[in-house]
Amino acid sequence: MASAAEVSAVKSHSVLSWPAVLGSLALVLLGLLAWELRWVLLVLFGAVVLAVALDVPVQMLLKRFQLQRPQALGLVVLALLLLAWVLGTLLLPELLEQIQTLNELLPQLLQRVAAVLGEVRGLEQLAQGLASGSLLSAMQPLSGQLLGLAGGAANTSIQLLLMALLALLLCLDPTSHNNLLIAATPNFYRQHSRKLLKESREALGGWLAGMTLSAVTVFLLTWAGLVWLQVPLALLSGLICGLLTFVPTIGPSVATLLPTALALVVSPLLALKVLILRLVLQNLEAFVLTPLLLSRTVNLLPTVALMAQLSLGALLGLPGVLLALPFVVVLQVLLQEVFVKEIMDRWTLQQQS
Repeated sequence: MASAAEVSAVKSHSVLSWPAVLGSLALVLLGLLAWELRWVLLVLFGAVVLAVALDVPVQMLLKRFQLQRPQALGLVVLALLLLAWVLGTLLLPELLEQIQTLNELLPQLLQRVAAVLGEVRGLEQLAQGLASGSLLSAMQPLSGQLLGLAGGAANTSIQLLLMALLALLLCLDPTSHNNLLIAATPNFYRQHSRKLLKESREALGGWLAGMTLSAVTVFLLTWAGLVWLQVPLALLSGLICGLLTFVPTIGPSVATLLPTALALVVSPLLALKVLILRLVLQNLEAFVLTPLLLSRTVNLLPTVALMAQLSLGALLGLPGVLLALPFVVVLQVLLQEVFVKEIMDRWTLQQQS
């Protein structure tokens, strides 16, 4: 027959297990709800990223001039619209013309690449696919899907408009939104929550500013180098190289394919010069420019960044790929401050006597 102490221990264990069961069930339901609302959460996180990007120049104006936040935000938005209009007026006609030229040169480009690959042992089948156009036909559904995700559908346009509107509202009054998040945490943890939000904002803002400067520098240097080498479609190639700077590890390598292939249409020697130019710029960006710009903020490991893009891309498609790196920047700060410092560093092995 069980003693009173054993019965009490069993009752205490059963009472303590119910909160754990209810908590686990609540986490499962919360995960299911988040999955059902994943597109809403994606738009919200994209708005947060845009708001932080807008807040960086807003903070600079607030520190330098005696302005209110709405006035500073209005000046930043006006400057961005003016910059977009100037760049659109100067570069958009040439860019559209080069895109049309690329479409016309594509069959000739594939034939030239197929001729080069046909001389390499083991790549004869790939060369035949390029020469016959079957590989290009197989890629057309994928390209159409990417273009649809990029903004061809009306639903995507509405999501982008909502994202921009939410970003403006968040940037207009960040203190109230921070207080709303902090109020949702326990009282004893609110001071630390405020610190986490501040560090996450600084890391994300520093990463966005650093990567933007790096991408612009790569775009200008690549454009200037290709113009100097007299490579066709230099503006389009430079723009693609600059944009793919945001995709570490594989982005710069993939971006090199277009200018190298276009130079190959002219001559193999020109293609070699373009390849050398891109290798120099890639190493300059990877080992000098990016570490210098991101020295005071979070610098992502290439493997972590690549796995995040593959994972979110598989779950959410192209929008997940675009927002994977900002998400990892914030997640890395939270893991460092919460998981490592508060859980793993305080984990002690208690020995039973």
